[in-house]
Amino acid sequence: MATYRQTELTGPLRLRAAVLNAIRQFFLERDYLEVETPIRIPAPAPEAQIDAVASEDWYLQTSPELCMKYLLAAGYERIFQVAKCFRSGERGRKHLPELTMLEWYTAGQDYQTMMDQTAELVQFVTRTMNRAEALAYDGRQIDCSGAWDKLRVEEAFAAHGDTTVASALRDGTFNDLMGLEIEPNLGWDKPVFLYDYPAEAGALAKLKPDDIRWAERFELYIAGLELCNGFSELTDPVAQRRRFETEMADRKALGKPAYPMPERFLEVLADMPAAAGNALGVDRLVMLLADRGCIDDVVAFTPEEL
Repeated sequence: MATYRQTELTGPLRLRAAVLNAIRQFFLERDYLEVETPIRIPAPAPEAQIDAVASEDWYLQTSPELCMKYLLAAGYERIFQVAKCFRSGERGRKHLPELTMLEWYTAGQDYQTMMDQTAELVQFVTRTMNRAEALAYDGRQIDCSGAWDKLRVEEAFAAHGDTTVASALRDGTFNDLMGLEIEPNLGWDKPVFLYDYPAEAGALAKLKPDDIRWAERFELYIAGLELCNGFSELTDPVAQRRRFETEMADRKALGKPAYPMPERFLEVLADMPAAAGNALGVDRLVMLLADRGCIDDVVAFTPEEL
């Protein structure tokens, strides 16, 4: 008789199902509409650090972001989705090329409000699973109660890096230093929001009105694990086109294939209201709640098994 890895995953898979139910309960109780958008799209958002999977002459979505913003432009003010997303070349202890993402948008709000709502969501799910606002992960207790810490990216580099944000951007090492020096130190005693990213690292985010060097973007870290990526949404189609053109040029410089410009998205962007959005990795949230160190331990199938 064959040996099935899945027989060892009964606990994590039951937990995963319960987490998905809790997520839906959280949003439905707050009058959010659950939506479904196409997985296969003509053009992804052109981002230098994210590679889409081609599907004939279209692409599998790296995120449902563009289509969900189309719905915001059409007048839907509070929407969420649990979606399958696909990213080429992403495989490792914390990465899968096919991932499950929770994405939601709230019209009339900004990234500060979205940080508060994200904490409320994770606290709700944690209470529902653990009957307490604490996580036991990798032999440590992480206090999820009360207000969570917030740390500007510039402050994080000063505390944990060996260079400045400006130097890292100039040298092209910003993303590497984030992954190697900054992220592993974050969120071990209490979850922490890393916020105010450099403008160069916020392709779809609104810039801070009082200092356009920084984007109104944040990420949540728990136990050194990046859990989400949210921001105040950029709604200016001219500025967004310029950002996309910069990302396209960066992709070309890296030797990566070019994508078609998402023209339909740019057309509707002018009708989109001010809003905040967030994309949260469901697989990683289950990793934390299940106290598992590898993403393979919380999914029923890995690509290598198929």
